[in-house]
Amino acid sequence: MFLPDHRIALLTVGVLTALATAACAGGDGQRDGGRKATGTVAVAASDDACDVTDTDLPAGTHTFRVMNKGSKITEFYVYGDGDRVLAEVENIAPGVTRDVLAQLPAGSYEAACKPGMTGNGLRTALTVTGKAAPSPDNEALAQAGPEYQAFVRTQTAQLLAKTTAFVAAVKDGDIPKAKALYPQARLPWERIEPVAESFGDLDPLIDAREGDQEPGQDFTGFHRNEKALWQAGDVSDMGPYADRLLSDVRKIVARADEVTFPPLQIATGAKALLDEIATGKITGEEDRYSHTDLWDFAGNLDGVAAGVDVLRPYLTDADPKLLAQIDDRLAAARSELGKHRAGDGWITYDRLDKAQLRGLSDSITALTESVSRVAAVVAER
Repeated sequence: MFLPDHRIALLTVGVLTALATAACAGGDGQRDGGRKATGTVAVAASDDACDVTDTDLPAGTHTFRVMNKGSKITEFYVYGDGDRVLAEVENIAPGVTRDVLAQLPAGSYEAACKPGMTGNGLRTALTVTGKAAPSPDNEALAQAGPEYQAFVRTQTAQLLAKTTAFVAAVKDGDIPKAKALYPQARLPWERIEPVAESFGDLDPLIDAREGDQEPGQDFTGFHRNEKALWQAGDVSDMGPYADRLLSDVRKIVARADEVTFPPLQIATGAKALLDEIATGKITGEEDRYSHTDLWDFAGNLDGVAAGVDVLRPYLTDADPKLLAQIDDRLAAARSELGKHRAGDGWITYDRLDKAQLRGLSDSITALTESVSRVAAVVAER
């Protein structure tokens, strides 16, 4: 996708800043004993390989240290059953090393590197055996997962209601109404995006951008409808795509009753989403046809805040200074976003100038640095 020069410059700054903060935070992941990180697993990622130094691991929390030795930006994932994402780190530039924590009970998993950040990835099987060392009971952390699941269920219910209205407008051919409903329908989705990849293949079916598909794979979801509304101005052939979107959203609602969210996944998911904003979404690539990106940013910040809130009772005791810093930086990011309000929503993203884009980028990068440290604090329990 073509990007204006000032957005290319901002993306470069955002990438370098995010990489620097990740490098600073990475050392917090090496812990020993109890349920703290049991060891570091080195991963050598390249354009045609994903070499994991140890594929037989004891149950517990592990730090995967991913070194990109290839020529393309890559991603790293740890998958459970049904391609459920248990840990991820994105936007690993060539020559850069990034760390990610994963809590792994006994079972079979897959590690995957995605050179070029597309496709199913180069996969390596992982076998985890034994039992994690017991840790002292922590009521605050024990409640975090169920509370976050309740939040996700609330948001998926809203997602279904708002998507139903959006799909009806598309199928009716009411373009002005569909355009008005599009960003509203996406808000609940963006709020649960820190854990969206827990829903397996439904995430890309609902939210993939054009060009993210494998060869022969159809372009579906919100952004297929967005393109028809804003670029073509014609939704006469969008009926099947609108129906597919609603069908996939219904599946998300069903899975929300089944999926559980360990505290470490809540923490790593929030950090991964902020990384994505700081190094990708900030360019305006998310809603490239409608330019309704600020709605998505608002939903993302709500989702990060929800993750912090369910971990708040634990963080209050474990690291109150970090919690206070996160609260301050989250408020600053919301304040920066609030400068671009328009009625009940936000101005379109293409109206922001270089200084305004930098203000958003700086506030989100600062928040990312703080949130990146939560996972290591949770792993200390």
